[in-house]
Amino acid sequence: MLVVSIVLGIVEGLTEFLPISSTGHLILVSELLGFKGKRAEAFEVFIQLGAILAVVWEFRVRLLRVATGVLGGGESRAFGMKILLAFLPAAVVGGLIHDFISDRLFGPLPVAAALITGAILIFVVERFHPPMRTHHADDISWRQALLIGVAQCFAMWPGFSRSAATILGGLTVGLDRRAAVEFSFFLAIPTMFAATTYSLVKNWTHLESGDVLWLSISFVISFVVAWASIRWFLHFVSSHSFKLFAWYRLALGALVLLLLAR
Repeated sequence: MLVVSIVLGIVEGLTEFLPISSTGHLILVSELLGFKGKRAEAFEVFIQLGAILAVVWEFRVRLLRVATGVLGGGESRAFGMKILLAFLPAAVVGGLIHDFISDRLFGPLPVAAALITGAILIFVVERFHPPMRTHHADDISWRQALLIGVAQCFAMWPGFSRSAATILGGLTVGLDRRAAVEFSFFLAIPTMFAATTYSLVKNWTHLESGDVLWLSISFVISFVVAWASIRWFLHFVSSHSFKLFAWYRLALGALVLLLLAR
C-alpha cells in the first residue's frame, strides 16, 4: 500500500492543474496497480485535498485580499462573487448526475474517449479562439465568469479535465492564456473542495482504519508535487500554447484504446 500511496500522490500532484485530467490518470494508474472499487475512489478523492491546499498556498496573498474584500466591498469582492458565479453551474449539474458518473464513467474506456475529445477541442480552440482581450484574471467580466462556469461542466466526464474545460472556456471568451490559467486555479478551490467533500461523505465508510497513514503520505506528496506543478505551469503558459498537452492526451488515449482492444 505504500507504493500505491506514493504513486497516487505523485500522479495527483502532477496532473491536477494541467489540462490532462487528474481523475483520468488516477483511474488508469489505479487500474494498473489493481487498486479499484469504492475504497480506491474514496482514496483518490481524499488526496485531492493536498492539491487544493497547494493552490491556496500559491495564491494565499490574493486569496486573503479577496476574503477581506468580500466584507469591505470593491474589486476584490466583485472578483470573489465572479468565482462563486462560475462555480454554480458545475455545483448544480454535479449534484444531479454525480451518481451516474460514478457508476458509469469511472473506467478506462470513458477516460480514453474523454482524453481524445479534449485533445481535439484544444487544437480547435487554439486555432479559432477570439482575440485575447482580457489579460488579467481580476478583470474578468460577469459574462465571462458564467460561461467559464458552464464550460467547467464538461469536466464531470472523467478524463476530460477540469483544468482543460475551464482554460478552454477562458480562451473561448477572450482571456489570454495566463489569465485563463489563473482563473482556472481560483475556480478550482470551491469546485474541488465541494466535490471532494461530497464524495467523501458518500464514500467515507469504504475506507479502512489503517488507511490514515497511507492517506497522509499521499496528501503530503500531492501537496508538494502540485505546488511545483502550479509554478511550472504558470511559467510555461507565458510563452507556449496548450498543443503539447493535446498531443500527450491523444497519445495516452490511443494507447489506452489499443490496450483495451487486445
